[in-house]
Amino acid sequence: MSKTTGTRVLRSSDGFGNVTLTLNRPEVHNAFDPEMVRELTAALESIHDDEDIRAVVIAGAGKSFCAGADIGHMRASAKFTPAQNRKNAAESARMFHLLYTLNKPTVAAVHGAVRGGGCGIVSACDITIAARTATFRLSEVKIGIIPSMISPYVIAAIGQRHARRYMLSGEEFDCAEAWRIGLVHDLVEEEHLVTRVGEMLGQLYSSGPKAMQAVKRMIPLSAHSLIGPDIVRKTAEGIAEIRATPEAQEGLGAFLEKRKPKWTEAPKAGTAAKKSAKKR
Repeated sequence: MSKTTGTRVLRSSDGFGNVTLTLNRPEVHNAFDPEMVRELTAALESIHDDEDIRAVVIAGAGKSFCAGADIGHMRASAKFTPAQNRKNAAESARMFHLLYTLNKPTVAAVHGAVRGGGCGIVSACDITIAARTATFRLSEVKIGIIPSMISPYVIAAIGQRHARRYMLSGEEFDCAEAWRIGLVHDLVEEEHLVTRVGEMLGQLYSSGPKAMQAVKRMIPLSAHSLIGPDIVRKTAEGIAEIRATPEAQEGLGAFLEKRKPKWTEAPKAGTAAKKSAKKR
């Protein structure tokens, strides 16, 4: 396990290409300020371009996953110029979009309180595993603002009908309700959260890395298209192109030969350390 420490985002990695980014402002329940936004954005950018990374976990330090945007900073923004406010908002919006479009599978490991923008982070991740004690709230309206930047991701996760209720009421809901409306995939006891996340990473590790990237591109394309000639053509082209790739041929060959594909082979001892040293 290699580990680097930032001020507001901790980054750790294992020998199998899994990276964990831990939001690290536990004293304010990991509310994100401009510095945290910039750190998380920089981390996501570096991960996007690193072919050795297979999956990403987003977690929170301390008692909570994420309390959303920092209230103190938002209050201070009343004294900012319009240009400053637009810049800060654009940086946060870009962070959510980077997380949503990252070319690696992302897993949110959720515990404790999840508020406002924290729900946005959960929604932008591909998979969410939550402790049964986690609670959720799209609380922006309670302080006179709106969940604007996170709305595309939250609505994509839970649909317009549930979004209308929880974005308008700002009420708290528990993990069972989060699971019912589609915000959360798996519920576990908090002491089993790390184990379940590890099991999910194992599932992702057994999947073709390039195939998972293609799936992440395919889903929004198919979800936002009418079922007509255009999407029929594009999906046919998609499978025709990918099944001729080396990864697909390896996967098909492994299936027919009743063996595991090469991408599931464990890295040789010291490989991760050598790669890390080479990058430095």
